[in-house]
Amino acid sequence: MRLARLWAWRGLLTFMLGHFTVDLYSGLLPILYALTAQRLNLDNRDIGLLALCYTAASSLSQPLFGYVADRWGGQLLAPLSLAWSSVFVSALGLIDAPALLYAGALLAGLGSGAYHPVGASNASMLVDDRRRNTAMSVYTVSGTFGYALGPLIAAFLFGVLGTRGSLAMLPLGLSVAVSLRLALRQFQLGLPTVRSRERARREPIRWGALAPVMAVVMLRSWVFMAVVTFAPVWYRDLGYDVRFYGLLASVVIASGSLGTLLGGLLADRIGQRVVLVGSLALAIPALLLFAGLPGPLALMTGALFGALADASISVTLVAAQRLLPGRIGVASGFILGMGFVTGGIGAPVTGAIADHVGIQQALLFTSALLLVALAACWLIPRQVLSAETVRPAPGPSVAVTTSLPQRESD
Repeated sequence: MRLARLWAWRGLLTFMLGHFTVDLYSGLLPILYALTAQRLNLDNRDIGLLALCYTAASSLSQPLFGYVADRWGGQLLAPLSLAWSSVFVSALGLIDAPALLYAGALLAGLGSGAYHPVGASNASMLVDDRRRNTAMSVYTVSGTFGYALGPLIAAFLFGVLGTRGSLAMLPLGLSVAVSLRLALRQFQLGLPTVRSRERARREPIRWGALAPVMAVVMLRSWVFMAVVTFAPVWYRDLGYDVRFYGLLASVVIASGSLGTLLGGLLADRIGQRVVLVGSLALAIPALLLFAGLPGPLALMTGALFGALADASISVTLVAAQRLLPGRIGVASGFILGMGFVTGGIGAPVTGAIADHVGIQQALLFTSALLLVALAACWLIPRQVLSAETVRPAPGPSVAVTTSLPQRESD
């Protein structure tokens, strides 16, 4: 049993390394966009279009790449997507023509879109169902850590070498892609199973049950992105120093990562429904306190909101995977992709509201979205949020037996 768990965690670390690296490249982009805009004399609209090209390609392609991962596995897709992302992100700093810049951002986004569902689906299959929330939360935090580290590396690298310093990031991505490929072969991970394909053909997608899960994901992402985007602008307008509102944004994001990790651990111990409903219900007063009481206290209320808002990320991801049996990659692609794109779309909608009523009132308004998300929780079938009703994978060595090629004939 101990050997099987060690094997599973070694495999999970493999996919976490890939997730960390691909999101590290994503974290470079905001700094790269700003410096490239200065170099090529681009306006804010152009910067927004660049961000949209990357975000749309990354998020909307994930269900498609999830299908590819379910059908053919991820032994090639995972390392190729990482190498692809590293090549095109590294090339962005060298491009001098705006039209090519948009194309490069779109192509770079496809690499990110390809890795996320294959990484999440394979990480999920490495553990039995009773530990899946924990595995998904740890896997998710590895990407968040890479994304948070990206701007720091970009500030140093581009500050010394300029935007063309992006090329210096290429060896990292290629070396991790090679390491990922070798590790997948060694651990026999990322292989499709006949059992999964047969289950996918036999069991239809429960779209009616999946819809409330998607609603929770989309509304939660909208609110979190709105807070992270507009809290710094709000405190700038209030006259606070950049060091304060920069720290505030970091506190909210870091607390979200901590909440994701703790939420996954708790979900496997006290139940997914308790974590999902409880965290969303508590996030509403936390957001009201954050928006209603501006000042230094925001560091505390922002941390509380961030942790509670993101505590249920692993729960919704696992719920979607259960609702699409045999299609874990597609489920992961839907949840990760739609959450990402909704956050990107919701931020400008909140911004438009803020232009009319002010940022404080706009953030207070977003608490109503959490209330709708909380209501949607009651439409999710109870058995989907209960590990006891899902038969655990046979044997303690699920990390191996779910992916070994000789098991395809079972």
